Amino acid sequence: KTEATWGFIPAMWLTLGQNARLGLTGSVVAAGLAAIALSNTRVADASAACVQPTEYPWDHQGWLKSFDYASVRRGFQVYREVCAACHSLNRIAFRNLVGTVMTEEEAKELAAEYDIKDGPGEDGEMFERPGKLSDYIPGPYPNQEAARAANNKALPPDLSLIIKSRPRREDYIFSLLTGYCDPPEGIEIRGGQYYNPYFDGGAISMAPPLGDEAIEFEDGTPATVSQMAKDVTTFLTWASEPEHDER
Repeated sequence: KTEATWGFIPAMWLTLGQNARLGLTGSVVAAGLAAIALSNTRVADASAACVQPTEYPWDHQGWLKSFDYASVRRGFQVYREVCAACHSLNRIAFRNLVGTVMTEEEAKELAAEYDIKDGPGEDGEMFERPGKLSDYIPGPYPNQEAARAANNKALPPDLSLIIKSRPRREDYIFSLLTGYCDPPEGIEIRGGQYYNPYFDGGAISMAPPLGDEAIEFEDGTPATVSQMAKDVTTFLTWASEPEHDER
């Protein structure tokens, strides 16, 4: 297990994954080669092993620790402007955002931007209405079939509990988001897939979702890949445990 402290990492969380886009370091190449047991050219296989993520000291981990709510708010902005195009957040209602991510008035305005199917009405028909605080944040697709059809038959997972459902939790999601790179020599990636050494088998259907300055943070924080990955990971951790700080 590799451990890191923030003292060894630049302020914007420059990570192994970012360095990988400029070319993998020798140690990472060795790890990747060993993990997938290369002997000659082969197609990346989902059954192969993956590189283990670095362990980071997240602000909210440990006794008497709480979330960095500026990071949570930025992370929600990353979710809305990047992740929400493909991924749902089915377990989070607009009311859950109040007091943490935004004010009640802001949450009401955000909810009203969505058309929510409701009913039946007195005429027995379903109808659409503006969203309200009690509604859950709508996903990008009406059903799983539509989601698969739009994503080369791959089903984008709901992100509400993604942190809890993955080994190494925050470390894994952060490493995955920053870990895209060219495949090592001898590995072939099928069309429509991308190489990421942190994903099982190395071949992932999700294109690299983040790019430097792809969004403009409302608080003026530079939107580097590592900053966006840190913030959206923090937000998704909060989304999986909104009661964390109360406990």
